[in-house]
Amino acid sequence: MLSIEKSIPTHGHACICVIDVSAQRGETPIMADEKKRLLPGKHMLSMSQGEAASRDASIVFGQVSEGETLDAYADSIQGASMLDIERFTVGFWELPYVGSWNLHQSTPAGGKYFDGLQFVSISREAGGSFVRLADDLKEEGRLGGAWSGKPVWGRRGIACSWMGLLPASIYSGQVYDNSVSVIMPKNPDHLSAIWAYCSSKKYLPEVRKLNQKPQVANATLVKVPFDLTYWQKIAKEKYPYGLPSPFSSDPTQWLFKGHPHQADNPLQVAVARLLCYQWPRQTGSSFPDCPALGPDGLEKHADDDGIVALSPINREEAAAARLRALLSDAYGTEWRDGVTERQLLADAGHGAATLEEWLRDWFFEEHCKLFHHRPFIWHIWDGEKDGFHVLVNYHRLAAGNGDGTRLLQKLATTYLGDWIARCTQEVAADKPGAARRLKAAQDLQADLRKILEAEAPNDIFVRWKPLREQAVGWGPDINDGVRLNIRPFLTVRDVGKKGAGLLRFKPNVKWDKDRGKEPQRPKSDFPWFWSCDPESNPQHVTDYHGGVSFTGERWTELHYTLAAKRAARASRT
Repeated sequence: MLSIEKSIPTHGHACICVIDVSAQRGETPIMADEKKRLLPGKHMLSMSQGEAASRDASIVFGQVSEGETLDAYADSIQGASMLDIERFTVGFWELPYVGSWNLHQSTPAGGKYFDGLQFVSISREAGGSFVRLADDLKEEGRLGGAWSGKPVWGRRGIACSWMGLLPASIYSGQVYDNSVSVIMPKNPDHLSAIWAYCSSKKYLPEVRKLNQKPQVANATLVKVPFDLTYWQKIAKEKYPYGLPSPFSSDPTQWLFKGHPHQADNPLQVAVARLLCYQWPRQTGSSFPDCPALGPDGLEKHADDDGIVALSPINREEAAAARLRALLSDAYGTEWRDGVTERQLLADAGHGAATLEEWLRDWFFEEHCKLFHHRPFIWHIWDGEKDGFHVLVNYHRLAAGNGDGTRLLQKLATTYLGDWIARCTQEVAADKPGAARRLKAAQDLQADLRKILEAEAPNDIFVRWKPLREQAVGWGPDINDGVRLNIRPFLTVRDVGKKGAGLLRFKPNVKWDKDRGKEPQRPKSDFPWFWSCDPESNPQHVTDYHGGVSFTGERWTELHYTLAAKRAARASRT
């Protein structure tokens, strides 16, 4: 509580007293209930108004550092608003290759030179969907920061989060969002010194003297004291040959080279390679100081169609046997039969004794959690541990020109058909459990046919596409992201875990309502933006045709029947 009067203070006037329980302990900010507990044991601090004042009218208790501040040597530049982050930003692994999408910088976790590089964002070319939405919002006076950060794209700096512990990483010039600010040196030669400071333990306390809110103002990041000579000396000692070249062993970062032996999660990378996936640098993308990569010898292990069964099916070896062969080649002379496999499984931390067990029970859960619940390898099964299990490359399943539809048909008829034929023979031979496995496989085949037909509620709904462009049948657009395209596989029927549908594990995916509001849209094309409220009105969930007023709410858990989609298409012909 403050009591303030309008007058010029005299010497020793205006004593300010405070009990400070805002200091951070370790790496966890002290919460309100903890502050309440600490109050009785704290001593009151007392300072005169003149002692407490600092630049920018901040009230600082404790010693105010003298000398130059970081803003004399660097600017803090806020990142861009994504306008519609669910639409315009995806994990890079959600696409088979980066293509025209922009490499993207987001919040670093801290403790790494290069981090926060898990996303790509949609191209900002003239006439594209991003620019069209920006223009629509500008007309309504709601555009804010869509192009922020552009002046520093292509330059090197420091990407610093302005939340919590202010983690930072080296910035290499890509598009970045407004979860970070880029601290850009005015003189490129000062980058190492400024990085040494911003990544040190001394930076956070200085910022928090000025601003104790969870979210720090953008400009505050460079209002802290900075001794250039001192930090140049520190930088020279730590980085005698300059800052490290871009590198990451984390497969969720687009810098990663794509080789299992160089990965923090070698088994996950090996399975991805087996299922035909390659990381951006392996598909021709290059970054500053990171050229595109050539073949590494593991390409021969990649499955032709992107479907790998856990049991021998369709004249193919079982997944575990193929994975061992790939890992053996990846590790070369370091591979020791049995020993290396056990070590990799132990490092995975699930207690699986064999690759067979790990693939069946743990791979997909680990895959979902590692890749932010936007999996690109899907484990589809019939609900029986000894039943039908396949790993499918989502990129192949969502391929355009009808290729994805044909692959799903192949899965339902060729692979599953082969398994059903085998179960039928086992039933005739009166083998234990054969009848159970046969029924589970037949039920799964019926479910896959429902997804192929895509009648509501087994349809894909994309809120930013007009009704006449919604997919009729299984026809996902890979650019719409995993979150929307995976829905039919999770909603058709639970064969195992609740909410997981036909998948071995339930990714944490929600389709309720996205952030933000849409600009004005015609009711005939976008009826769901007109007075739609499926939470209060369940009848709005399926075939909603719009209400009286435009609200622009971004609902995503909606369904449209094939008849409604075909009628919308017919009305435009």
